[in-house]
Amino acid sequence: MKKARPKIAIENRHKKIKVEKKKVSEAACSILAAVGCTPVELSILFTDDEEIKTLNREYRKKDKPTDVLSFPMREGEYGGINPDLLGDVVISLDTASMQAEERGETLEEELNFLLIHGILHLFGFDHEGTASEARRMQAKEKELMGLLKP
Repeated sequence: MKKARPKIAIENRHKKIKVEKKKVSEAACSILAAVGCTPVELSILFTDDEEIKTLNREYRKKDKPTDVLSFPMREGEYGGINPDLLGDVVISLDTASMQAEERGETLEEELNFLLIHGILHLFGFDHEGTASEARRMQAKEKELMGLLKP
């Protein structure tokens, strides 16, 4: 019997920067398989700094753009309603492009990192709590980045 693949919905609202949805979908599937969670639904939205700033202000009370936001669907009062819904990851292509250039990486490498980071948040990983939580998340990010390297 074949293992169920995750359902990945990808939307790019950025008007100038294109993403290869097939590569993003493959990366997301690899990440989810590595964390042992494949029969889920995940949505990924690529946008610009203006839209992510609005979301960051509305949901995190931070009035500035950010690189990635995660919206878990398995947390909170109604988190158990549909366990197949993992959540949403929103990535700013403006910020990702700038960070890739600053780090001397390709946009694809930066997007892979932000996708990993966002998905780990959906699984409850945190880097803003304790130092040990931050180390745990960084170790998992490094491990998963190793899986996505060509």
